[in-house]
Amino acid sequence: MIFHNREDAGRELAERLEVFVFPHLPLVLGIPRGGVSVAFPVTQKLHAPLDVFLARKLGVPGHEELAFGALAVGGKPMLDQQVVHAAGISAQQIEQIVAATAATLNQWAKLYRGERPPMDVAGETVILVDDGIATGASMLAAIRALREQKPARLVVAVPVAPAPTCAWLRREVDELVCLYAPDDFYAVGQFYRDFSQVSDEEVASLLQRAAADRR
Repeated sequence: MIFHNREDAGRELAERLEVFVFPHLPLVLGIPRGGVSVAFPVTQKLHAPLDVFLARKLGVPGHEELAFGALAVGGKPMLDQQVVHAAGISAQQIEQIVAATAATLNQWAKLYRGERPPMDVAGETVILVDDGIATGASMLAAIRALREQKPARLVVAVPVAPAPTCAWLRREVDELVCLYAPDDFYAVGQFYRDFSQVSDEEVASLLQRAAADRR
């Protein structure tokens, strides 16, 4: 399965999600940047509100690819104490990394949302969308950061992810929707004809369009 571009993938994902019976209108959160482009057609099909979900993993000093936790904008840090202990990360280091990550997230929030406040997801059904998943590390960080905000139900929806990644991520969410889960997987971009980079301006524009459509 090859998607023409992210918009095409979003339309196909929307068709799959349309058959779900949600107790009330879900909130759709796109992970920037590419996930917002996929999420926009989903919101149009479901007539659901769209927001961006801003979260980053907290990387172990010197081995930043290894996460010792995650932080969502405006939220409390979620820490994996086992990794913190094994890596010997001090409280001071944690404080510095969390502060730097929070500053970055706040910059992104202002860039993408402007003065609009983030959606309150507590008690809501949330569909978290990205343009694909590779290892699952970043998605896991986002899931755990989002769980801290107490949604009633959390659905992760992506066009493509490797089958083994889907298998273990399903244990972390209430529902995982993946259109294509191949065993032969090298990178998300191999499943798109056009996987060009999405700009910050495009993300902000899509969020503005989604907000205007609901007025």
